[in-house]
Amino acid sequence: MIDSNPQPITVRIREACRMTGIGRSKLYELIAQGEIEIVKVGAITLVPVKSLEAMVERRRAADGQRTTTRNL
Repeated sequence: MIDSNPQPITVRIREACRMTGIGRSKLYELIAQGEIEIVKVGAITLVPVKSLEAMVERRRAADGQRTTTRNL
């Protein structure tokens, strides 16, 4: 069976900002820091969705550790 609504594996910068709620400048900062991976195809910059998901999970885990430490 073919999925009639396939999910994208990459998105452009604008969509990555929309998906995460991160502004364009902050997104480029995270890319420069190596937090978010990009793929260049000619002049187009694509962001793997899995890279966005991984960044959010890393940040959530880090926030969880800080919250736990503060509450002790």
